Amino acid sequence: MSKRAVLVVNLGSPDSTSIPDVRRYLREFLGDPRVLDINPILRWLLLECVILRSRPAKTAEAYASVWTAEGSPLVVTSQSVQRKLQEALGRETPVYLAMRYGKPSIAAIVAQMAADGIEEVLLLPQYPHFAMASWETVVVKVEEEVAARAPKIRLTCIKPFYADPDYIDALAAVSDYWLDRPYDHLLFSYHGLPVRHMRKADPTGCHCLASADCCTTPSPAHATCYRAQVYATTRALAEKMAIPPGKYSVSFQSRLAGEPWLEPFTDVEFKRLAESGVKRLLVICPAFVTDCLETLEEISMRGEELFLEAGGKSFEQIPCLNDQPPLIDFLAGRVRQWLSASG
Repeated sequence: MSKRAVLVVNLGSPDSTSIPDVRRYLREFLGDPRVLDINPILRWLLLECVILRSRPAKTAEAYASVWTAEGSPLVVTSQSVQRKLQEALGRETPVYLAMRYGKPSIAAIVAQMAADGIEEVLLLPQYPHFAMASWETVVVKVEEEVAARAPKIRLTCIKPFYADPDYIDALAAVSDYWLDRPYDHLLFSYHGLPVRHMRKADPTGCHCLASADCCTTPSPAHATCYRAQVYATTRALAEKMAIPPGKYSVSFQSRLAGEPWLEPFTDVEFKRLAESGVKRLLVICPAFVTDCLETLEEISMRGEELFLEAGGKSFEQIPCLNDQPPLIDFLAGRVRQWLSASG
């Protein structure tokens, strides 16, 4: 029997909160052609002459506000997921962890798996939804490194699990405590993407954003449409938790200036909801399996400040799945299915 293993891949973080480390991380992250998918020369100019001159100091300050004694929250939590998933699966199926950007790098871990004699790998990108800037870039990078460093490894990848009933059950289990408490509105805040990414990923070339109801009109485009998938997650969880239609909404956080991004914007919604009379706001971020800078600083810190300044009274963010048992059970279940199917 071939030696099989699991590879968990998450986003990554800088090595520290120092400006040089943050600059190095941003250069790798924003230099990814699936993140900034523009002309290579323009991307280099934008990065080196604009973004990397002004943004690292501000981003380093943001990271410092969430950094722990153990290090980056995202990396520390991902390491815990690796340990707990290993415990759930037993020693016969090794669990490796890599980061798309930063350390441990995908290249280093693929080389380690090859040295360990691994022959089959199940890739678990820690992204529920398809997006070229998240799920796709992880898969493509792993495929490239396997081809270059371990061509004998047979690679399998789980599909985006945005509407998988077991994933929705995991979200519901983690959210149940918060949703059982009094609140006025639940805001589903997803990571933002440029509008052109939707159209670029549309295999039909004519469906995404072509009509107001494109995300609910069945189409092959939904297999690679981030927007359709986040709305599917939202509907599934709202139905599971019996949340009335008027008590929840969707928004998109984090964006760069210069082109249209998915709307409505989360920061704008914080103000609008408070001004419309919402006093007790709950926020959930299902695009992220692990709490990270975008949830811990952008939402729980800056978001709360925006909401309260606009007249809100209570702001709470439902934690991501992180390393909680519902996520470990979900991942372990998918691994066991793969092990069973592959003999």
